[in-house]
Amino acid sequence: MEKTIHILPQQLADKIAAGEVVGRPASAVKELIENSIDANATSISIVIKDGGTSLIQVIDNGTGMSAEDARLAFARHATSKIASYDDLENIRTLGFRGEALASIAAVSHVELRTRLQSSDVGTKVKIDGGEHLEVLPEATAPGTIISVRNLFYNTPGRRNFLKSPQTEYKYIVDVFQRAALAHPSVAMKLISNEETIFSLPSATLHERVKELLGEQLSSTLLSFEEKTEFAGIQGFLGKPDFARKTRTEQYLYLNNRSIANRNINHAVYQGYENMLEKGSFPVFILFINIDPHRVDVNVHPSKMEVKFEDESSMYRFVLTSVRKALSASDLIPAAGSREEHQVGNFSDFRMTTQPSGAGQRTSQWKELFQSESSFPKNIFPQPATTPSAGEIFKRDDPKKSDDKNDSDAQRSLWQVHNKYIIVSTAEGIMLVDQHAAHERVLYERAVVRMNGGEHPSQQLLFPRSVELSVGDVSLVSQLLPMLESLGFNLKIFGKTTVIVDGVPTDIKPGEEGTILQQLIDLYKEDEQSVKLEPRERLAKSYSCKAAIKAGDPLKDDEMHALLDQLFQTEVPFTCPHGRPVIIKLSLSELDRRFGRTS
Repeated sequence: MEKTIHILPQQLADKIAAGEVVGRPASAVKELIENSIDANATSISIVIKDGGTSLIQVIDNGTGMSAEDARLAFARHATSKIASYDDLENIRTLGFRGEALASIAAVSHVELRTRLQSSDVGTKVKIDGGEHLEVLPEATAPGTIISVRNLFYNTPGRRNFLKSPQTEYKYIVDVFQRAALAHPSVAMKLISNEETIFSLPSATLHERVKELLGEQLSSTLLSFEEKTEFAGIQGFLGKPDFARKTRTEQYLYLNNRSIANRNINHAVYQGYENMLEKGSFPVFILFINIDPHRVDVNVHPSKMEVKFEDESSMYRFVLTSVRKALSASDLIPAAGSREEHQVGNFSDFRMTTQPSGAGQRTSQWKELFQSESSFPKNIFPQPATTPSAGEIFKRDDPKKSDDKNDSDAQRSLWQVHNKYIIVSTAEGIMLVDQHAAHERVLYERAVVRMNGGEHPSQQLLFPRSVELSVGDVSLVSQLLPMLESLGFNLKIFGKTTVIVDGVPTDIKPGEEGTILQQLIDLYKEDEQSVKLEPRERLAKSYSCKAAIKAGDPLKDDEMHALLDQLFQTEVPFTCPHGRPVIIKLSLSELDRRFGRTS
């Protein structure tokens, strides 16, 4: 019987393997830049023509290679980066597989000129389609110059699948920017069709960010750093107001290697905790550092994918770090930078826990005012205590206050159209959306309750019967443990009836019969549009339906209590839907609009 299995010729095998490493010109640029960085280059120039399809040339001043190394460099699995399995487990270089040059040479015309720093004469190697044509001595500068011409000339199927030169050029620019951000100390230049696109001198990370992303965008980034025994993370987070409609301005690095990781990206989004508008994506530049033994970078020939030893711990680490950095920052939008539901009297409020950093934020909230006398001092609880309703609304004895202080206290807040609260601050005025503010308070309180905190409930004198659809009753049954943690006391009676015996203390009396239906409706709506965990989605839906309405009049004490509790939340600047809670209007902006010069 004639055999049907045979070993592929080496050249054909190399062309197949090249497709895994070099998918487009940008892939070749990435591999060549990484080789230059691993060679300790302090200056790298990239020259391309026609989006890299006609020419890719990378020039560096790195260590260079000897004649023997220059010849061996194009052999498959030839590398200077690792020599044993232990080295593979402790990778600290960008390259290590020894496939890049062999793959590039298999599908293009390549010329390599290189010279060791300690040598007087260099070496030239020419290869066409993977076949060595010549290895000769060459007078060349120290470092390495590699020129790749006519990429995929011998694999027309692959070449036909390339995009237009303009599109391939954009991919190369992205690769260039990612490498330049990760290595700001390396001077880098990009020339396309004889036009200099970037000429970046050696710089600090902050300077490199400004050069690549522009001064306007870089000025909106928040710098942060967090270190633990598990890992370290540092970088920049974009303010929610400057989120983009695409994911293009997102840069993620692991031990200075550009990577793509859906779990980490999701952790970053969760860190913003609904501060983003629907369809918006945050700008971020993140550098994660971790022991190489705890991560596997040898997942795919492109080296973009990685696997962590403990995926869940890494997710929580990134989420916590991002959330902490955003919570510590002033995210109140200024004027010009870019619904309506219910609860009872604010005197019923109880903070079940004091969020971390709440005392500091409350202190910052006090500092917004022109003087402490312009705001009742005793509505700001000390960080170590949880205020009772009586303490929240306790006022200074008028007999013990002078007329001026008492007048200032009464004038400190105003409600406009029963929708917005105006606050006079030291630098101008602050506008607060009362519904969005209350949503934020209730959302974080709901999350605490569902995570095992207290879940106070008020029993109804007369249980309410709520008629729902069969599907809605089934959903209530699924969500029952979480609903009970919020403070609901429910019993399912038949296929279409739910008996409400108790509701959370936040719910306004008289609304018990409709709040459950509204809550379920919004939960189902969010299920289609918002990819959140059920617990978070329910908390978001609950806060929206239980919050005070735009149009509800508030007493002076209620406004004070709302703002006080808002600034005890983890993220006081946006509601769970991503809308701003607070807008600042500075005195200088007011002067400008009124045409005042002094």
